Parts: sequence; C-alpha cells; structure tokens
Amino acid sequence: MPDNDTIRATALDWIAANETRLSDFNARIWSHAEPAWREYKSARDYVELLRAEGFTVEAGSGGMPTAFVATWGQGRPVLAGFSEYDAVPGNSQQVVPYPAPREGLHPYTAGHTDPHSVLGTASLAAMLGAKAAMQAHGVAGQLKLFGEPAEKVCGSKPIHAAKGYYDDLDAAVVWHPWPLNTVTAETQFGAYWSAIITFEAPAPEAWVDPMLMPIDAAHAVARCPGALDALCLMYTTTKYTKEAMFPHAGSWTLNEYVLGDAGATSDNLTPRFSQIQYSWRSSSLGIQEQIWRVLANNARHVAGITGCKAFVRWVTKTRVGVPNAVMTDLTWKNLQAVGAPSYPEEALEFGRQMQRHLGLEPMDDPFIPTVTRLTPPEENEAKLRAALPDWQKHLSADDYVEFCWHAPTVRLLAARPRLRPPAPGYAYPNWTYNALGGLPAAMDPGLFVAAKTMALTLVDLATQPDVLAAAQAEFRERTKPGTPDWVPPLLPRDFHPPVDLRWPEYVATPRGEEWTFPTPHHGTGAGEPL
Repeated sequence: MPDNDTIRATALDWIAANETRLSDFNARIWSHAEPAWREYKSARDYVELLRAEGFTVEAGSGGMPTAFVATWGQGRPVLAGFSEYDAVPGNSQQVVPYPAPREGLHPYTAGHTDPHSVLGTASLAAMLGAKAAMQAHGVAGQLKLFGEPAEKVCGSKPIHAAKGYYDDLDAAVVWHPWPLNTVTAETQFGAYWSAIITFEAPAPEAWVDPMLMPIDAAHAVARCPGALDALCLMYTTTKYTKEAMFPHAGSWTLNEYVLGDAGATSDNLTPRFSQIQYSWRSSSLGIQEQIWRVLANNARHVAGITGCKAFVRWVTKTRVGVPNAVMTDLTWKNLQAVGAPSYPEEALEFGRQMQRHLGLEPMDDPFIPTVTRLTPPEENEAKLRAALPDWQKHLSADDYVEFCWHAPTVRLLAARPRLRPPAPGYAYPNWTYNALGGLPAAMDPGLFVAAKTMALTLVDLATQPDVLAAAQAEFRERTKPGTPDWVPPLLPRDFHPPVDLRWPEYVATPRGEEWTFPTPHHGTGAGEPL
C-alpha cells in the first residue's frame, strides 16, 4: 500500500478536480429551500448522485421519506458522516445584495440560514474524496453517509439512533458552518427536545345541561371553551410558569409555535382541535425532564378547565454531546494542513454592495476576521467556558450529539462569512446572512476547507489503526454502558417519525407551486394596517 501522504493526496486531488460540479450541486440544494421533513427534491438529488458514484443507498431510512443511508466499501472500519439539507421557514431570500424573497411565492417561505445546503454538500464531498482515495489504493473499510432531514427540529438523528442505524459505526466525522475555523473540544452541545401538545374537545355538547334553557336554543347555551381556549391558556400558563422550569444560571431556551387547526370556516362552533409545539434546549437531561414535567402539568390543568382532552406527540429527544480528544487533535491537524478559507473579490464586492444598500461605508474586507484565520480548539474552548458556570458542561443544542454515544465523534467548524459590523453592537438584518449563503463565491471557500479536512480525517482513520484504536479507547472510557453516565437512545425503537404532522411545505395546486400559505397578490397578505 502507498504511504499515507499519497493516499491523502488522492482524496484532495479528487475534491479539487470536482469543485465545480460540487459547487453546482450545492447551489441546486440551496435553490430547493425545502423545510424540515419535506426535503423531497433535496433527498432525491443526493440519492441519485450517490448511487451514480457507486454507493448502495437505502432511501427512506428509519421510516422517514426524506432520509437515506448511503454505504460504500467492505469490512472495517465503518466511518460515518452526515448531510443535512433542510431550510427554515420565514427566511426566503434571493442571491442579491438587498432584501428580496423569492418571486412567485409567499414572502415567508423557507430559505437556508446556516446554510444546511453547504453543510450537506461538504460532507458529501468529503465522503466522495475519501472513497476515491480508498478505492484507488485498496484501503479496506466502509464509508456511510447519512441523509439527515429536519435538523432544525433535531428530527432524524435520534430516530436513526433509536432504530439501530449507528450501532456498527467505528467513528464519525461531522461539521457545521460557523463564523470561525476550529474543532470543538470538551464543551459539546446540549440536549434538544420537542413535543406537540394537542387539545381536543370531543364532546362540547356535554359542557352544560341544555335543560337550563326554557326553550330549545342550543346556540344560546354557554359554549364549551374548547380547544382554542385550551391553547391560549397553555400558552399563557407556560409563560407564567417558565421560571419554575429553569435554574437561574446558564443558557436555556423554550420556544413555542402554534400549528393551524383547519377550522377557519367553522363559524360559531366550539373549536374542537388545537396544537402547540414546544421545543426546549438545555445543558442536561435532568433540566430537560424538569421542563417537561411543568409542561405536562400545565397541559393537564388547562384541558380540565376547557372541556378538552390533552395529548402529546413527541417530535424528538436528543442526548448531549460527548467529546473525544483524540478525534479533536487529529482533525485539528488536518484543518491546519488544509488552511483557512480565502475569499475572492466577487464575494468581497457582494458584501460591500450590501453595506452600501444599508447606508454604510463599504469596507475593503467586509467580512469578520475570524473567517480567514484558524482558531485553535483550546482558544475556542476558553472563550466558551468564560461565559459558563463551572458545572455546566454543554451549551446550545444540535442533534449531531446522537452519534457521540455510538462511536468516537468529532465536530469540525469551518467558516461561512458574516459581514463585519461598522461599530460594536451593530446587528445586520438576517437577509444579509441568507443572501451570502447562496453566493458560491462566498460559500465555496469554507465548503471545500471543510470537505478536504474531513476527507483527510476519514482517510487517516482508515489507514492509521493505532489512531482509531486510541479514539475508541477514549470513547469507551467516556461512555461505559451500565454506569450512571451511560445514556441509551431516548426514543423507543418503534418510534413513529412525525412526518405525518402539519409541517410547512410547498404544494402544487391549479394555481401553480405554492407555500402552504397561499401566495398573496402583494406583500404577505396581511391586509391594511390598523
């Protein structure tokens, strides 16, 4: 077998030779802009490309129509990565240096924010580069690329984990676009849980005795409060009890979203059905459980006073991240070998045009400085720890953490540019972030830094058994089954993916392709100001 440098060079050469093709693929995924659980075109494009590249692909893995598992190779080690491709409702934006939602659709359609189009394409490129090197030089092992939909609700990875898809992995190499170039160290991401609470008024006619009225006047009888009142009370009660959920230190969030009940034309009938989704993230599973206890108690309470029954449908439950120093060190060395991104004049001028549009003085370099330099993991770790209490070991949430309990996992962060603020505290509008996310000149540099770094790490794990063994030994020490620290998947193996719920999506009607909000004649369709 050739030396390791030759094998590594083959992976890098393949990625370099295919940059235009991969950049075009990324642009196509970005243009689909499909939201969680509804990434039909995006998943199709991945599956078709991977099959053409010689991967065996299970489409619809885990009962999720827009998930997949693509496998190439034989034997051990089994090395994994994942692609994401979901966009975010309310973030529609064209690749122009001014605010402009996509034409012909509701202004609040989806758009890529992080963007996951780039995240997925870089992981794909890394797998294909590693495959080219392993195939050319006879390196044993398997590569598995997971197609993971619905990351914005941390949806698919806990399901894949619960159903056993990660059980045979030897290591996982993952990444995320970020405002800097580094590798996560000891402080990993925390837990994210999401549940939809449904209120149903199955027998509103039983709310009062109709004989209380001297005449037959059903519409004059006191109406059952019903599901709308239950939803409103759930919303307000949870606001009042929020402080009973969280410790008064650290960083935690609880968000809610009201799902439509399809009852808009029911006149004066009792609202029979309502749903509210809660999503919460924190640094520990104990805090997650406490938040749920309060939410569940609130739901039971308001159901009882509105003539309703309450139900829960879980969307997701993730665990917390587990660090692996061996994997961090290996990936950091490879990131140093690849180097930081640099941005062409086309990207810089696009940034200046946005600054001009906002009435700002354009800058020679309009991007924040961290995107063009490497940040050592220990420097990034120190910055994170400075804002956290000593006892808090996790921060924020992302479902990559599910891989951490099945195999040694590393999380690379590689740059996606942000505009440099003209003064401390200045905040650019979100459309600037989204517009940059669709500009190849701005996104390709970080995309290919990530792809090359991950490809090198995959090749090293396949060709350096001592490094992989050290990473696995550390993994076993940190995740000993049977100890208090061990956490199995939090969803049951027979969990039904929540793909049947009323998530936003694009639909085809006789009027053409639309968002689930019909396309208004102008603006958002909200009407005239009051």
